[in-house]
Amino acid sequence: MDTSSNEADGSSDDSQGGNRQDDERMPYQLRLFVAGASINSMRAITNLKLICETYLAGQYSLEVIDVHQQKQYAEQEQIIALPLLIKRLPLPERRLIGDMSDTQKVLSGLGLLDQSV
Repeated sequence: MDTSSNEADGSSDDSQGGNRQDDERMPYQLRLFVAGASINSMRAITNLKLICETYLAGQYSLEVIDVHQQKQYAEQEQIIALPLLIKRLPLPERRLIGDMSDTQKVLSGLGLLDQSV
């Protein structure tokens, strides 16, 4: 499964508008680590993109990284379970494991729960 396009590190997915130009301010920097085209990976991608477009439209960048194709990123981030979402910014950095189907938990992990209701 190759959902990535070539950017500076060659690992980002901008197929649905998650990535914006560098000159725009992107407060949320997200990385989703997946394992190929598994059911959980595909679910996590779909669920996360829906959450981001609903609650963070125009305010996030999302990189989808297939650890089968880009093992160096999995080693670098010390991945222990997949799918794994890492919220780099805004701080604090947070890690969420699973298919991102529990919207409330994802929003809480992103620090959006109080803002989104």
